[in-house]
Amino acid sequence: MDVTELLSALIRFDTSNYGGGRSAGERDCAEWIADLLREAGWEPQLWHRDDAPDRVSVSLRVPGTEPDLPGLLVHAHTDVVPVETDDWSVPPFEGIIRDGYVWGRGANDMLDTVAVLLHTLLRWGRDGTRPRRDVLFLFVADEEDAGQWGAHWLVDEHPELFAGLEVAIGESGAVCELLPTADGGLARVYTINAGERGTQHIRLTAQGTSGHGSRPSGDDAVHRVLHALVRIADHEWPLTMSNVVQGHYQGLSAALGVPIDFDDEASLLRLVDWLGPQAGPLRYILRPSSTPTVLRAGYKVNVVPGLAVAEVDVRCPPGTEDFVHDTLGELVGDQVSYEYITRGAPLEAPTEGPFWDAMVASILAHDPQAVVIGGCMGGGTDNKAFARLGMDTYGFTPAPADPEGRVAAGYHGVDERVPVASLRGATQMMHDFLHTV
Repeated sequence: MDVTELLSALIRFDTSNYGGGRSAGERDCAEWIADLLREAGWEPQLWHRDDAPDRVSVSLRVPGTEPDLPGLLVHAHTDVVPVETDDWSVPPFEGIIRDGYVWGRGANDMLDTVAVLLHTLLRWGRDGTRPRRDVLFLFVADEEDAGQWGAHWLVDEHPELFAGLEVAIGESGAVCELLPTADGGLARVYTINAGERGTQHIRLTAQGTSGHGSRPSGDDAVHRVLHALVRIADHEWPLTMSNVVQGHYQGLSAALGVPIDFDDEASLLRLVDWLGPQAGPLRYILRPSSTPTVLRAGYKVNVVPGLAVAEVDVRCPPGTEDFVHDTLGELVGDQVSYEYITRGAPLEAPTEGPFWDAMVASILAHDPQAVVIGGCMGGGTDNKAFARLGMDTYGFTPAPADPEGRVAAGYHGVDERVPVASLRGATQMMHDFLHTV
């Protein structure tokens, strides 16, 4: 089965994850994946929490020909974010293939990688190919929320599944970007994400005395939480330059011929401005961020509520987790309490060694003009769960550029799609990496 057909079939499963434990469920998709693997001669396992039989993940461990080598985890999630169907120009769950694209929710987040990994396993099953080292393939549920039914649950309850694994390869990295150079050309840049900003989602709670709206006290619950939110939202976080962030900027500067000075923030931001919409997370990985996103209080306009709750999305680059935690305590103040909803540490992995070299080689073998650099994600992935087991983690889902200029689009948005040529090229790059690493 061609990788485009695999992706089209995967898109036809509605695995929408609405957050807060509400989901269409991954079971049907997981069972379809497991059936395909069984037909190819494999023996996959299905996993789910007892209280969530529809939130199913699939694992398959392929023994290596050199079992003394450290093992590799390669993972992809099967859940997708919800859609607003009326805004789409195509049905979001039909997996339509046209105009050189595969269209549909999950086409590039990240059912495309699920299809690529399945294609590799079906090929190996047919040909009898085996990797050098043990490779654990994991098709996991619940990445688009907190992972409590997916990666984090598996790490907490079944750590034995990951025995002997040293490195985890996950989503978002090594997709070719054609970036403008200072001499008027285009550089073919592949950014393998060797880092992620940490996640510190917090919930603020302010309490006060309820009363009549016509008798303001100036010290009620809403007033208290709003003052805390203003301090948090307006805080000017300092510039931070961990090794992986510095390497990201150095790599781009060299590839594009745009000089930078690490002692001059304006110089760094000129690189961001040079790239414009293609700068991606560059602006945000330079420092922590704190963004109020949820505010709940009151039930009637003339009643002062006795309780106000807010939630804030806080992100911290590698090396800043403790500093951000201490600073948040100061910003919240003593009239509002706070707790962590999610606390995932920032990640930073080496950009050298056999795993890194194999990733780079698998790209250069198919795109000799590629410039491969290490990078840092502005957000986070399931790699945060696997890093807790001591693994080095990378965002590595390689894909070449479409020769006719098509690019993947609609990530978490409308008309999500991925170029067919890039998808087929991705299967070759990933197959070579997994076979030779």
